[in-house]
Amino acid sequence: MDRPGAVAALRAALLAFAQQQLPEALPWTVALSGGPDSLALTAVAAGMRPTTALIVDHGLQAGSAQVAENARRQALDLGCVDAQVIPVQVGSVGGPEAAARTARYAALAAARGQRPVLLGHTLDDQAETVLLGLGRGSGPRSMAGMRDCDPPWCRPLLGVRRELTVAACAELGVTPWRDPHNHDPRFTRVRLRAEVLPLLEDVLGGGVTQALARTATALRENTELIDALADQALPDATVDPDTATLAALPGPVRRAAIRRWLLAGGGRGLTDLQIRAVDRLVTAWTGQGGVAIGSDLRGQRLFAERSAGLLRLRREPV
Repeated sequence: MDRPGAVAALRAALLAFAQQQLPEALPWTVALSGGPDSLALTAVAAGMRPTTALIVDHGLQAGSAQVAENARRQALDLGCVDAQVIPVQVGSVGGPEAAARTARYAALAAARGQRPVLLGHTLDDQAETVLLGLGRGSGPRSMAGMRDCDPPWCRPLLGVRRELTVAACAELGVTPWRDPHNHDPRFTRVRLRAEVLPLLEDVLGGGVTQALARTATALRENTELIDALADQALPDATVDPDTATLAALPGPVRRAAIRRWLLAGGGRGLTDLQIRAVDRLVTAWTGQGGVAIGSDLRGQRLFAERSAGLLRLRREPV
């Protein structure tokens, strides 16, 4: 029996995802960059439900407005009921990739209305995300990759290889945009894609991309279980936790509870090193000072401290 074509395979993947995660046949939105992944996803999505394409123009490259307009026209030609270009201003916090991602997600969230947003991330993107997390050394959470459904964000192609979306565009006779940034070795993800993953595939005999994606799934399932136990142990994360209560918890659950408490208090960009340092305020207390925590509090620094048997957060002007 012949294998189905690329478009048919993508349609089957999206249909299976929709039946499980989005059973109500409501309209949805696709985040369209113009690249092969999101363009192929837009094509199959528009054939299944009323689809609006949202094209974020980051303004980071010459001619970006024309690229966005071309993607808008392609979306309409592919059957989208609407297609909108959203210009954004990209900041600098976290570096160029993180800043662009922050601006993009904020724009999509503001424009989506009540519709879920389909994202064109593939299995290859998942593998790259796992490797990035491994390199950061931030623990299993950073290697757990992306969820297929994290409302309103939906990733129906996480089980699909990137080569399939390229083939689908060829079948459809549409020309995707080739982002120069996707071939620029200044970006870590590009070097992982072009150098590290091919080397691993060669050294380990193939199947590495799929294995990394399976690793992400296993780590995410474990992390979600630990988070559920932490929620039970610390039901109100806005209350300063008692160190004796925390000390009685298994280490992974205790650190998940600490993370939850830090996030509720304004902590952001938390690393495994920071969480473990706060954990030592509970398990290895010798009178040490507070732990500096990244935060989203403007003009203030955030410190986690131990006082009178409780963990407390102290805010200090910058």
